[in-house]
Formats: sequence, C-alpha cells, structure tokens
Amino acid sequence: MKRSLTNLSAKIICTICFSLLIGGIAMGKDLGIDAIVESNSLQQIAKDLRFTEGPVWHPEGYLLFSDIPADTIYKWTPDGKLSVYRSPSGNSNGLTLDRQGRLIACEHGNRRVSRTESDGTIKSIAEKYNGKRLNSPNDVVVKSDGSIYFTDPPYGVDPTKRELDFQGVYRISPDGVLTLLLDDFEKPNGLVFSPDEKILYIADTDRKHVKAYDVKPDGTLTNGRIFADLSAERQHGPDGMKVDEKGNLYVTSGVVWIFDKTGKHLGNIVTPEAPANCAFGGKDNKTLFITARTSVYKVQLKVKGLSPKVQN
Repeated sequence: MKRSLTNLSAKIICTICFSLLIGGIAMGKDLGIDAIVESNSLQQIAKDLRFTEGPVWHPEGYLLFSDIPADTIYKWTPDGKLSVYRSPSGNSNGLTLDRQGRLIACEHGNRRVSRTESDGTIKSIAEKYNGKRLNSPNDVVVKSDGSIYFTDPPYGVDPTKRELDFQGVYRISPDGVLTLLLDDFEKPNGLVFSPDEKILYIADTDRKHVKAYDVKPDGTLTNGRIFADLSAERQHGPDGMKVDEKGNLYVTSGVVWIFDKTGKHLGNIVTPEAPANCAFGGKDNKTLFITARTSVYKVQLKVKGLSPKVQN
C-alpha cells in the first residue's frame, strides 16, 4: 500500500510539473522569469534538420544558424521561408557578426575561424596557434573594439589528429594577432560579454558550470570565478549563451536557464528538444531564437536582448 501511495504521489507531481512546462516555461523559485518571458509564446519555426547551432540575427532582418552535420548555414526570414545561406560551411558551429556586419564562423570541419567578406569571399582569420592547428573552434563573440573571442574544444576533430594538448580560449585583436587567454578549461564552449563588456562569461560543458572573468583594458582576462553551477542538469552541460540588456544570462543546458547578473537562478525556458544555443533578434530584439537539435524555436520576451554591435 505504501508503494502504491508513493507511485500515486509521483504521478500527481509529474502532472503538476507538466502543467508548468506546457507553455514552454518552468518557473524558478523566485518566479522572476514572469517579468522576462511572455507565457505560451514558444513556437517551432524550423524542423527536420540534423543538429542546429550558432544562431545570429542579422540587422537586415533575418536569422542565420548552423546545421553542423549538414555542413550548411541556413537563413530564416520572418515570413517563414528557410533557405541555404552557405554550403558547404566547413561544418560551422558558432556564428556572429563583426562591427562591419561580416559573418564570423567557427568551422569544426576546417578547424578554423573564418570571416565572410563583403564580396562573398571567405577568409581564414585563425587556424593555427604557435604553428599547430586549432582543435575545432566552437563559439565566438565580438567585442565593441572589434576584437574576437572564441573557444576551441575538440568536439569536431578526430582525437588522433589533434595537435594541441589543451583546449583554449583565444582573442583575435583588431589587427589580427591571435592570443591564447586561457588553457585550463575541460571543455570551453559558449561565451558572451556582459552589457558593459567588463565581464566575459564562459561555459565549461564537462564541468557543468559557467565562469565569469573580468576583462582588462588590454583585452586579457582575470579573476576567474564560478558564476553559475548547472550540475543539477544531469544529461547536458552548458553550451551557448546570451545576455539581455538588464544583464540576465541565458544558458542552454538541457533547457534555457536564466540567471540574473548576480547569479540568481530566475527560471527556465523549456523546449521539446534540448537546446544548444540561442540568440536575440526580431524587429524589437525581444525574440529569443533557440537552436535545439533538429529544430529552431522562438519565444517572445518582455526585455530586449543584446545582439552583435554592427556599425551603421
């Protein structure tokens, strides 16, 4: 009888949990997510893909995202049309835009960071460190001074072909000089600046936490500390991340976790498939686009997110 009551209680709890998740939002302890996310606004906008990643909103009004195994970058427009933007893509993962609006791509297959020039040609801007090939650049962000920061875990490279015995976080200066900033991560992944660019957040997937670093005037990093612990998510480690104008951090890790700028967990956005990355966009920058396995989703927010700073 005791076992039956326990099972019944478990079913009731699951039913309650499902009712919270059905709108795509799971409330945190402080219910702070109510002030951030519009309820029942989750929509699937692309499907039947292979593994989606690296979304970025272009100021001309469309979304770009990677499908890594399909070796393709796709373009989605608000009228619902999906088209091929670039193929082959070098098995691109993370995407962003530089200050001139040029596409910066982390290419797993080519083991490099590339830039698509205004005439459509593709230029490699980082592929070796100290004469050795990079592992497989994963995610990337551009600072307002034009410097580029990226992570380099080994997810896209055959272990027998690795040339570096560490997994680094790098900076490419505005004049093209590549500098290793950190080499003590287990699996460095998503990264994003705080709104004032004084802090750089970096996900360590295997260690299941996000670290915060102070950004020094010369672009190097100091004072590394754990900002968010995501060990409660047993299956997925932290992946891609973005911030909104209030400094809230959005971390994809099984769900989209939302933390305020002090590290308090506000709640989660739940998608039918586990997300890998996210990006803000739309006409008012209040839409969060989420790449999640074979699909892309969007959810409406009550706050504006931050997108790449492109010069007008």
